[in-house]
Amino acid sequence: MTTIADTATERLLLAKDAARRVGLLEDAEKATLLRAIAAALEAHSEEIVAANAEDLARGEANGLGAGLLDRLRLDAARVTALADAVRDVAALPDPVGRILDERTLPSGVTLQKVSVPFGVVGSIYEARPNVTVDIAALALRSGNAVVLRGGTAALSSNAALVRAMRGALADAGVDPEAIQTVDDFGRDGARTLMQARGLVDVLVPRGSAELIETVVTQSTVPVIETGAGVVHIVLDASAPLEWARDIVVNAKVQRPSVCNAVETVLVVEEGAARLIPPVADALSAHGVTIHGDEAVRRLVPEAVPATEADWATEHMSLDVSIRVVEDLDAALAHIRTYSTHHTESIITADDAHAERFLAEVDSAVVMANASTRFTDGGEFGFGAEVGISTQKLHARGPMGLPELTSTKWLARGAGQIRR
Repeated sequence: MTTIADTATERLLLAKDAARRVGLLEDAEKATLLRAIAAALEAHSEEIVAANAEDLARGEANGLGAGLLDRLRLDAARVTALADAVRDVAALPDPVGRILDERTLPSGVTLQKVSVPFGVVGSIYEARPNVTVDIAALALRSGNAVVLRGGTAALSSNAALVRAMRGALADAGVDPEAIQTVDDFGRDGARTLMQARGLVDVLVPRGSAELIETVVTQSTVPVIETGAGVVHIVLDASAPLEWARDIVVNAKVQRPSVCNAVETVLVVEEGAARLIPPVADALSAHGVTIHGDEAVRRLVPEAVPATEADWATEHMSLDVSIRVVEDLDAALAHIRTYSTHHTESIITADDAHAERFLAEVDSAVVMANASTRFTDGGEFGFGAEVGISTQKLHARGPMGLPELTSTKWLARGAGQIRR
């Protein structure tokens, strides 16, 4: 039965109470619950798409950019994909109750370190209704309750998604308060969520650099920081042209609004004349605007002059910055200066350069000869992701089920006392 809560704090209290019960569900019960949520999403697809149309119309009227509109959009196929992702999560191994360490002390007391749910997971994000489903599914599969703040841009979509999921919980006999939203409390709801120390165990922001910075600096709740994606691809002098062209186009064009899309391409000078014109032609054929330095513009006259700000910009659109660098050392120095430590890739036929790049670049995911679009929880086999952490404590890179658990020690004795 759903309880009417008059304040955001009351909802958090309800979520904390529900978390205690969700944390005790068995593996099979959680898997069955997620399959029921997937079925509910499909059953309410028309309602969800209609609600999303309201958000899209409002976003267009408010001048929302093409990248954010793409992130916001839900159609029947995307709702089906969301349901399929929930089923994928349901099929994953239970992350709770894993024995991570065990030993017997000289006293005879036995110790086990086991994985346990966090309790209440909060998330603040913007214009991403898929996150509403992904995080709810991952939270429940790992025995947690979830509190969501999805922002005004996706207000109608998120409300429809939450209704469908809470209905599935209620029908399955699970407390629907395990999925909460504070969207209808606006910024006050977000502020309450960030300050809910003792009610919310961990908070994961997803969105713009500005949103993430706000959550990190204003929260008293522990935060797992997900970073903006100023993502780099280095085209080494030995890069095979076909690899360079196909990987750069895929990384920029397939879905330019996401955080693992490439934003800056660095081309080693020795290979610039061979690589830049065909790569630029392929990008231009897909409508990509190239922001190039002087060396790039000599090869691609139609390129827009790059500014200093371009090297630090997450375009989230069909724009890419291209720069010629003297050598691999210069490429690595550029990345150290401008990277947000999300994902970087090198395209090269030189194994030594590939291994050096993998070893020296300090980002959550570092690749050789692959598209940065692979940095994704689904692609990594997690079913879905909570976010891509760019910090170094607790979790780094795409976060799946294990990253939504903590640990505790279980000690079993037979009357021992410490001497």
